Order: sequence, then C-alpha cells, then structure tokens
Amino acid sequence: MQEASNTVKIFSGNSNRKLAEKICKELNLPLGDAKVGSFSDGEITVNFNESVRGRDVYLIQSVSPPLVNRYLMELLIMIDACKRASAKSISAVIPYYGYARQDRKAKARDPISAKLVADLLEKAGADRVLSMDLHAAQIQGYFNIPVDHLMGVPILAKYFNNKNIEDLVVVSPDLGSVARARKFADRLDSAIAIIDKRRPKANVAEIMNIIGDINGKNVILIDDMIDTAGTITQGAKALKDLGAKDVYACCTHPVLSGPALERIENSVIKELVVLDTIDLEEEKILDKMTILSAAPLFAEVMKRVYKNESVSNLFV
Repeated sequence: MQEASNTVKIFSGNSNRKLAEKICKELNLPLGDAKVGSFSDGEITVNFNESVRGRDVYLIQSVSPPLVNRYLMELLIMIDACKRASAKSISAVIPYYGYARQDRKAKARDPISAKLVADLLEKAGADRVLSMDLHAAQIQGYFNIPVDHLMGVPILAKYFNNKNIEDLVVVSPDLGSVARARKFADRLDSAIAIIDKRRPKANVAEIMNIIGDINGKNVILIDDMIDTAGTITQGAKALKDLGAKDVYACCTHPVLSGPALERIENSVIKELVVLDTIDLEEEKILDKMTILSAAPLFAEVMKRVYKNESVSNLFV
C-alpha cells in the first residue's frame, strides 16, 4: 500500500501499539506521530504531530484490559481530534471491542453497553469500524456506519492445519459458539461436538453434557474470548474425563482476567493458541501458550477498504 503513503495516515493509542506497528509493517507505511497522554488531574490529552487534513485516517486501538475505560476515551478523543482537523475519513480499527458482552438485556434494568459504545464512536466522528470476532454478530447492527467484521478462524485454522493432528474433533464450549466451531471444523475437515452448559451467574459456568463423540479423539476447544478461563478449563476437564486424548484450546481475544492464568496453567489443556488483539504483559504469557498475529489480516482488510475491494471473500 506504498502508493497510499500520501493519502493514508495510521495512528495508535496506548492499548496495543505492538499490533499497530506490525500492521504498519505489513502495509509498508509508517505509524503516525501521535502522543496520547494525561494531564496531572488524569484527563486524557491527544496531540497529532502531523497533518491529517484531507487524509484517510486509521486509528488502531483495542478497548481492552487492563484500562478498558481509559482506552475507550483515548479512542473517542483521537477520533474527535481528527474530525476537527479536517480528516477526509476516520476508520476506527478496534481489534478487541470492549463491552461486547453487554449486547442485550439479559434481565430487568440491564444496560446494553455495546450499543452505547457504538453510539459514542459514531457521535465522536468515526466513519467506519473494523473489528474482529465481536461477541455477538448483531453488534454490527448497532452502528449506522459501515462495520467490517473480521474473523480469527482463518488464522487459527491455518495454524492447526499445519500441526496435522489426527483423529480431530472441534468442540464448541457452549451452544452460542456452534456457528464459529462449525466454520472452524470445515476448515480443518473435522467433526464437531458441543458442550451443554449453564451459567448461574457472571463468570461462572457449569458443564451439563457433551453432545457428540469425543472418546479417543484429539479435541480443540474454540471460543471468541477467554476471560476468567472457567468455561474453557472446565470444558477441557470434562472432555478428558469422557475419554478425549489431547485437549487444545484457542480463542481470538485473550482477556485472561482474575484467576485465568492459574486455571489454564493447572488445566489439562496441552496448548492454548490466541491472537494478539490484546497486548499481553510478559507475565501473562504461559509456556503452554502460542500467540499468533492478526496484523496480516487487519492490514489486508485495511488495504481492501482503501481500494474499495471486497472484504467478505477473505472469510469464505
């Protein structure tokens, strides 16, 4: 995308600068000079040290731990600054879309925070959103601007295809992830199984039953995110208890909060494969963890958006 060097500007907030640098390297474009800091009272300050007037601007920022609310505000203020500096278009590249799990009213008086975040991004001045593996696909409908919804399945499937694991079954950790598991299984040419669970309260899961044949099989658990790791580690144990051989796990977003690391370290999971949509601190990277980069896929989508080419055929 070198030909776009005079018309495209790419900037990053503080949440995942490493991924932003990788994306820029893939595109052969420089990461723009922007400083995102704080005043002494904690208010966020943004300074763009180069012109964005008339440019197509891409702002790369995950709304992710450990500073979810700060990173969201950084992104909103960066969008506002670019809008007021006469940018031609502003695309918010959000590898991990925070608040995505609050996508509906599960009980009385619940907020729909995923919709609120969408409204904030639009109001700030975003013209387009690029994100990966939204917790619920209907979040795309919360926006009145284009949303390019990327999927981590192609990256994860390529990795496991190269491992040539025999007698493989892809397992969905719950009923809500069946569609993702089926797409993953199609790419691996394997059967699928489903864990039937119930969640009595937030971040607590109980395994009820396994639907499908996993006895004597190598299995891969796939989910969009791993937060406290209760679901994935309980699921792995249940599969092992019912006769599965090696248990692998993978996800797009390694949130890994609370007891997640300890649970994964002490679990029967042989290998956990994640993407770099969230920048993990060094102490959160376990020996049994493999991190793949989403940068090539984001770079390709950004290139296609700029050239007005199809994005959907990347995920066929």
